[in-house]
Amino acid sequence: MPDSVPLPTPEAVLFDAYGTLFDVYSVGLAAEQLWPGRGDALALLWRDKQIDYTRLCSMSGRYRPFWDLTRAGLRFAAQKLGLPLDRAAEDRLMNEYRHLSAFPENREVLQALAARGVRAGILSNGDPDMLAVAVKSAGLQDWLNPVLSAHSVQRFKTDAAVYQLGPQALGLPAKKILFVSSNGWDAIGATWFGFFTLWVNRAGAPLEQLDTTPTRTAGNLRAVLDFFPAS
Repeated sequence: MPDSVPLPTPEAVLFDAYGTLFDVYSVGLAAEQLWPGRGDALALLWRDKQIDYTRLCSMSGRYRPFWDLTRAGLRFAAQKLGLPLDRAAEDRLMNEYRHLSAFPENREVLQALAARGVRAGILSNGDPDMLAVAVKSAGLQDWLNPVLSAHSVQRFKTDAAVYQLGPQALGLPAKKILFVSSNGWDAIGATWFGFFTLWVNRAGAPLEQLDTTPTRTAGNLRAVLDFFPAS
């Protein structure tokens, strides 16, 4: 939808967590210390394989917790890149994943939403324990409620059962909820489900070629506030 077209104001906002609020590639710093010159490659492949595994398990009806798939993705990525991953290195990187860096504009945006009376929460593939640690580590717990996990339906996005957790928890139809994700595939899935959507395209990636466009696209999280004008 063109940015010039006015939109109805949603009544709540749900954020994807990994990649949207928390920088999944920040683990590359620790990986770089372990394997100089290979940290970024490890972080990229790890993330790609993690998401591949969510799709494989969800589509095959063989659910495994997101934490387990994250570990499996790390092991695959290290083997693929020929990097020696001993137990100490694996534990270090998995601990880094528990405490991913938050994007710098998060607090500003969440505080502004609260000041405008907008309810904000999380809807994520992450396990409840993972999300609780990440939110607390980033100091964002005062502004995010509910924190919804795909674990409760034992499927992963883009399955409609995961997106349906939002309307159920908020007591609102999807068309009155803004869903925010930095993952293009997630923004498309949420658009198909019926949410207003904001794709936070920090990397300048091309749009998924599936004849669907998110409601809005922006370069950072501050664009969320455009949906909720200050009174």
